[in-house]
Amino acid sequence: MLSFDFNTLRAAYAAGGLTPTALVEEILRRTAEDPNKVWIHRLPEAALRKYAASLEGKDPASLPLYGIPFAIKDNIDLAGVPTTAACPAYAFTPDTSAFVVQKLIEAGAIPVGKTNLDQFATGLNGTRSPYGACRNAFDPAYVSGGSSSGSAVAVAKGYASFSLGTDTAGSGRVPAAFNNLVGHKPSCGWLSTTGVVPACRSLDAVSIFALTAADAEAVLAVAASFDAADPYARAVEGYGFDFGRAPSFKFGVPRAAELQFFGDTESERIFRDAVARLEALGGEAVEIDLSPFLATAKLLYEGPWVAERYQAIREFFDATPEALFPVTREITASGLRFSAADTFAYLYKLKAAKRECDAVWASVDCIVTPTAPTIYTIAQMEADPIKLNSNLGYYTNFMNLLDYAATAVPGGFRKDGQPLGVTIFAPAAQDAPLLHLAAKLHGALPQATLGATGVPLAVSPAPARCVPCTTFGSPSGTFAALPSGQVRVAVCGAHLSGLPLNWQLTSRGGRLVAATQSSPDYKLYALPGGPPLRPGMVRVTSGGAAITVEVWELPAREFGSFVAGIPAPLGIGTITLADGSAVQGFVCEAAATAAAEDITTFGGWRAWLAQRSA
Repeated sequence: MLSFDFNTLRAAYAAGGLTPTALVEEILRRTAEDPNKVWIHRLPEAALRKYAASLEGKDPASLPLYGIPFAIKDNIDLAGVPTTAACPAYAFTPDTSAFVVQKLIEAGAIPVGKTNLDQFATGLNGTRSPYGACRNAFDPAYVSGGSSSGSAVAVAKGYASFSLGTDTAGSGRVPAAFNNLVGHKPSCGWLSTTGVVPACRSLDAVSIFALTAADAEAVLAVAASFDAADPYARAVEGYGFDFGRAPSFKFGVPRAAELQFFGDTESERIFRDAVARLEALGGEAVEIDLSPFLATAKLLYEGPWVAERYQAIREFFDATPEALFPVTREITASGLRFSAADTFAYLYKLKAAKRECDAVWASVDCIVTPTAPTIYTIAQMEADPIKLNSNLGYYTNFMNLLDYAATAVPGGFRKDGQPLGVTIFAPAAQDAPLLHLAAKLHGALPQATLGATGVPLAVSPAPARCVPCTTFGSPSGTFAALPSGQVRVAVCGAHLSGLPLNWQLTSRGGRLVAATQSSPDYKLYALPGGPPLRPGMVRVTSGGAAITVEVWELPAREFGSFVAGIPAPLGIGTITLADGSAVQGFVCEAAATAAAEDITTFGGWRAWLAQRSA
């Protein structure tokens, strides 16, 4: 079976062995039947072929998502297709697509259909739909996870390459864990919610399900476009230190007393194994107190945010309460008990809780938890729908309240064959490092496969260069990725680690990226004056050598003040490193070398200092 992961499809398009029209024919074959209750509306053949025809004849390298099929949770608008939010009486047909959907289509992606969900995105299990309980991709007796149930199963079964969900309390992560997928909940506001039926508008996030973390990042880079019409939108920020690609990092692990698996020893084993893999990848586990996070999670359904769910469908609910799924109606109605004064009281609690929770980021780069404590059968869930659904949100309900980004990663399988996952999370804007670490963690999973397709995960080698990765590639082109917000600068003298001016980097949040060498066409001079003693590095056409340097990374907002403090004859220019990459770095005016000592033969400043001291 043709794998629908991005690399496979891009390679097939580039080689000429696949066309968008041929892909559509394959999708029609795969989606002819729907035993898992994935779909609420599948696009008809004519509509799919029209999307494919619009791509025929275009260069696959010209569009970042050329011919990539995707599914859409049916609380997100697609022009000309009914939006139901899994409530037939609520349905309407939009004239325009949601902002995020339109961005994906413009990038070459092909929409396949609208997927099943827990009604009005209220639930984490996938059974709360009048269109039928969406069934797990591995065993139809089990829940698929919700509320973005159909979106996850569509990708896991190979009907689409990726899908859009929404995530208010875990709906973009729990289904990923139960169907062996990557599920990314972006920083709130990065993906527009214009054209999305709200659940809790102040907390809602459009989420991404994908077969791999790299695929999720590719979608995020296209979809994260600022929408001025969305009052909750915010521009993408640079992520800073990329702990996901660093050789070492620190990750938080909850104390044993705060870990909850509801008796599922297999889930506990999967989590412990994931922690061990993170350590093998260079991570240092730091025990953290999860209790303030768990206390925050209780605010979501015990506080006035339930009233926000009522507000989202207030007119419809007041007019036709009988149209709602019974459990959805019960939960929504519970929001009526809160007063305006209650709302402010809980907002104060949340503000204090965030201050307490945010303190953990001084000691760790990210935190890992199970995505869900366990999994239940559909029969179990229907017998006790509120309590068991609440159990599934034990590790997820606090995320949007605290304004964090999170990525669910496949963690392995229980002995009964059911997949479970883990989640890594970090402050807002840390999406790229999370996805980079997720890719490594997924790749370290023994015999990792893609969704329920059985296709092995192909692990890509880590980037060889020390410069920031600013593009991600296809076989025939490259496309913009998320900005780092960092500047890398090569230092060769008094700013090296442990030397007198290194504090000018560390005080600005600088981090050492690599100790390396320049290309072999530089001369190094010991300049007169001091203290401190300073070298001058000059590029030459002959007689040069490779000079030892350190590459440091610091926030772009700090770069200007750093440069402003550099005295003549030194300055910042472009330095070529031994691997051929170019970074900003210290250079010297050639005229200043007339009275300087040529120390090129030492190969670096430290070696010359050592000789001078001796």
